[in-house]
Amino acid sequence: MITFAEKVIQFNSRLRYPGQLPGGFQVMNPYLDNPETMQVMRQFYHKYYKDTHRRKFIIGINPSRHGAGVTGVPFTDTKRLEKVCGIKMQSAYTHEVSSVFVYDMIAAWGGVRDFYKKFYINSPFPLAIIRHVKEGSWLNANYYDDPELFEQVKPFMIASLKKHISLGLDTSEVFILGKKNAMFINRLNSTAGLFDRATVLEHPRYIEQYRSREKQFYIDKYIQALGSTAIPK
Repeated sequence: MITFAEKVIQFNSRLRYPGQLPGGFQVMNPYLDNPETMQVMRQFYHKYYKDTHRRKFIIGINPSRHGAGVTGVPFTDTKRLEKVCGIKMQSAYTHEVSSVFVYDMIAAWGGVRDFYKKFYINSPFPLAIIRHVKEGSWLNANYYDDPELFEQVKPFMIASLKKHISLGLDTSEVFILGKKNAMFINRLNSTAGLFDRATVLEHPRYIEQYRSREKQFYIDKYIQALGSTAIPK
């Protein structure tokens, strides 16, 4: 039987965005841009997903150019990839704000090995999107930042979510990161009938950037929503 790891690796290896984009937007495909991304992504999934367990789905927005846009692993910058997951990336060194919260939450939940046995994290648009702001300068963009962008990537996102589900995901409840993200995921769900129920959590970047003093509150909120193997306080 094909493992969850091999299914994810196959999905990522074949990722291409064939559609159009509005002017000023570009898609970054880390698996094509850096050969080492494919290597470390394979190591990560073989390490944590080499089984046939069903998992719950946690949905982000789209990868950041400093997180999964480099490592190929959602919400994982090169710092967390090395220090927490034990996988060193030689060709890049990145710090991504969302990754800090996610890995602090995972540590409180019970640790990476147990967490990744139960959860799979990815995005409806699984490649990084960047937006041109001035000559020679690009910033991260969200798939919903521009109405035309959303409409153009919508079919690809529905197809991608269906492929994620086919990996072996429990569709009875999905966990969506970000309230605005949830509005758009619910629209996709109304069209495609993907999930029975959605639980919405504040996005890690929002928490880390604007609610850092209340970080423990949000970690506890995540753990309560997701369920935990952590030892009670």
